[in-house]
Amino acid sequence: MPRDDIKWSPSPGTSIDDQPRQVRRILKLFKPYRARLAIVGLLVGAASLVTVATPFLLKETLDVAIPEGRTGLLSLLALGMILSAVLTSIFGVLQTLISTTVGQRVMHDLRTAVYGRLQRMSLAFFTRTRTGEVQSRIANDIGGMQATVTSTATSLVSNLTSVVATIVAMIALDWRLTVVSLLLLPVFVWISRRVGSERKKITTQRQKQMAAMAATVTESLSVSGILLGRTMGRSDSLTRSFSDESEQLVDLEVRSNMAGRWRMAVISIVMAAMPAVIYWTAGLALQTGGTQISIGTIVAFVSLQQGLFRPAVSLLSTGVQIQTSLALFQRIFEYLDLPIDITERERPIHLDKVEGEVRFEDVEFRYDGNDSGPILDGIDITVPAGGSLAVVGPTGAGKSTLGYLVPRLYDVTGGRITLDGVDVRDLDFDTLARAVGVVSQETYLFHATVAENLRFAKPDATDEEIRQAAKAAQIHDHIAALPDGYDTVVGERGHRFSGGEKQRLAIARTILRDPPVLILDEATSALDTRTEHAVQEAIDALSANRTTLTIAHRLSTIRGADQIVVLDAGRVAEQGTHEELLELGGRYAALVRRDARLEPTR
Repeated sequence: MPRDDIKWSPSPGTSIDDQPRQVRRILKLFKPYRARLAIVGLLVGAASLVTVATPFLLKETLDVAIPEGRTGLLSLLALGMILSAVLTSIFGVLQTLISTTVGQRVMHDLRTAVYGRLQRMSLAFFTRTRTGEVQSRIANDIGGMQATVTSTATSLVSNLTSVVATIVAMIALDWRLTVVSLLLLPVFVWISRRVGSERKKITTQRQKQMAAMAATVTESLSVSGILLGRTMGRSDSLTRSFSDESEQLVDLEVRSNMAGRWRMAVISIVMAAMPAVIYWTAGLALQTGGTQISIGTIVAFVSLQQGLFRPAVSLLSTGVQIQTSLALFQRIFEYLDLPIDITERERPIHLDKVEGEVRFEDVEFRYDGNDSGPILDGIDITVPAGGSLAVVGPTGAGKSTLGYLVPRLYDVTGGRITLDGVDVRDLDFDTLARAVGVVSQETYLFHATVAENLRFAKPDATDEEIRQAAKAAQIHDHIAALPDGYDTVVGERGHRFSGGEKQRLAIARTILRDPPVLILDEATSALDTRTEHAVQEAIDALSANRTTLTIAHRLSTIRGADQIVVLDAGRVAEQGTHEELLELGGRYAALVRRDARLEPTR
């Protein structure tokens, strides 16, 4: 059941106190791949040592090999510099391959974890959450983390190692020049943190806007959305609405890319000017009688300095990227942390064979936080195995909710429902899924072939089993007459088929699964009389020898039920057979008279 105290939309942001916990949680994602990451670490360390060695080779070349005319040493030093470049490139390629593989595996794990979590959510969650919002979390948010999980972690280690190794080498060359080079580093770190915090806030807003756009596209560009938009003359209005949302995204994208750009540009300018500062410092030391610094040392130091600034700037940029990515991780973790209302017991009961007796024992149901009273209250009904129960009543009486409690699309908040004497909450999900089949008014078909849609109920079904199920559902002849037969693609949400044909395909799918308990939720209420008759024949074939609970809108379809229950305001108002309730002359009799008056207009 939905909880009013839980917001399904993203929260504004993560507090500073939460960030260390969030970072630890992110690091845990990489734990299964620590062996590969260790190899990446070794490659990074090796590449850093090789890179740092090059300026020392250059110093020896300028201070010893060339001035002293030592051709042999010069050749070895030149060969060393070439070898250094080759090894650095090889290490870089291997490092990229492993880190990208690890990153993609982490993204796969995240996508699978989020999808699996959503599959376990109750029906109430999806009735309160826009489909596009869910899709955006899986596609846009996880997709937006690709750079972070595939390269940022490696870049962080690589740049950090390079910075440390380079600083050590610079100190070994000349500690005074090193101090001059590092004076502004704390200021740069402070600037990058400010930029990262700013971009993180903008990223949160941007992902919300992308989710809103995805929801708009999903709703308005579906077959049903197109039909509604065109028949209501709202196509231009929808286009303008989408344009407005896209315009907001443009502004957020520009702000995201420009956030702190001038500050980072100042850092780049200062770092580019640092070689001139080093030359000036070395020249000044020479003129004032200080310790002489050789040309080779100055050139090597400037080379190291540039080798320091490149990873230092990259390290600062990486910090900004990590801050930005925290907003994306936060949105993903929000879904992973959603409470699961309907869970399986630690030691659930498995039933190999289900007879089909269903009992409602003092059942109560209410939404969490709903102070307006229970949706269902004090429901006591027994449906024997193979028996039929019809539930009727006005809109909002709780009919569909009663049916959805049996397969645990919702859970009771009071009393219990038993299947063959076992509380449905004590059964394992597999038993419940095999035991209870649902055919609702809202038929859902995948954008796939007829055969693939039917096999969703039973993946290992043979072609003959599919044909027999379709024949029982009175739809085989229509499918066989199609040019591609069972290989016909049904279209988005089955729009290539009529309402009655889709309903019979849904019935065939349920027949193929062969559940002992069947829930029919107003399966014919949206159909015309002729189509209803054809579908009803399929339903009769499906209901044979099964425990059947029918939520009915048209009373003509349930007169033969073993017992009929009239619900009113969540309570059982009347109960009996068709004849008994007619004789009673109460609510049911009034509903029958209403149907009789409406019948000629159908």
